[in-house]
Amino acid sequence: MKKRAIDNFKFFTGIFIYAICVIILFQQIGFLYQKAASHNIINAFTQKRFEDFYALPQNSLNMVFIGSSHSYCTFDPENFDSYFNISSYQMGTPLQHLDTSYYELQEIYNTQTPDVVVLEIYWDVLDDTFEMKQANSFFEVLQNEALKKDYIKNVFPLSEKIKYYLLPMRFQQDFFAYEANEMTKNIEQKYGLQKKKIEYQQGEEYYRSKGYVYCNMGMLPGEYDQTNQFKGLDGKYWQIDETQSAYVKKIAELCKQKGSELVLVTAPIALVSMDYIKNYNDIHTQLASLAKQVSANYIDYNIINQQTPMLTNDNFRDDAHLNDSGVQIVDEHFRNWLIENTLFFNKYRH
Repeated sequence: MKKRAIDNFKFFTGIFIYAICVIILFQQIGFLYQKAASHNIINAFTQKRFEDFYALPQNSLNMVFIGSSHSYCTFDPENFDSYFNISSYQMGTPLQHLDTSYYELQEIYNTQTPDVVVLEIYWDVLDDTFEMKQANSFFEVLQNEALKKDYIKNVFPLSEKIKYYLLPMRFQQDFFAYEANEMTKNIEQKYGLQKKKIEYQQGEEYYRSKGYVYCNMGMLPGEYDQTNQFKGLDGKYWQIDETQSAYVKKIAELCKQKGSELVLVTAPIALVSMDYIKNYNDIHTQLASLAKQVSANYIDYNIINQQTPMLTNDNFRDDAHLNDSGVQIVDEHFRNWLIENTLFFNKYRH
């Protein structure tokens, strides 16, 4: 009996030690994956955006822009600050869903009391119940651990909570994208292979100031046809996810509590992309209805550009985001729209 007890003890001790080793190895792989994520230039832009935000004096902002990449690729705070003599800031993050927008706005209100909150609403982030990658992008730059825990507790489905704490699962997309790129470069160098040349408009992209990412590049040729992401999209079958629409309502209520005017905006996508979408008006109708439910003024620049053409495909860096030439056009229009449609900017009427 004593021998059996000793054997059982050794067996379970071995299993325990093995499990610990597996966990340590698994997490070490996770750290490797996380390091790969740090090479992502978009992540670097987001990091700089938040570092600059946290360095702002308290209660120094009149207006904030929140939303996905369509926000930080459309609204340049400098175009509004110099015109209105105010201080604004761009807080868009990659693929930002409305659950993240809500928690980000809470963080903004911890140090700022903006008069106007401009929420960019893009349909492709409104039809998902949850998306890990965009939440993780936010967590990587958020300095409020209590808010992060609250987000995980209230937003994450159970299965996603498990994935989040297992680093290899959290960062695997960044890792494999990075490794695939590195492997391709190594093979080309080793065997002297030449990459197929792709012609594109020359230019540059960089983080400039107040959260804005400057870019003067144009679309790649393939984005006009074979690689355009909007092929096959039919607005007749598109539906807003109830979870995300609920967070729009939470954002509206939070703005009301804090005394901010809420404005909803859909940024434009390239004209060639709009040509691929069937029944876009069905998407627009749902977004306009959501804006009405939360009593917020709303502007859809895809509809505006159809009614009064002001943009061409040359004003886009890719099939969905403006370059700086397009930003200047849209921001000028949006300034005038703000004057006509918000209480705060109504005083700038001539």
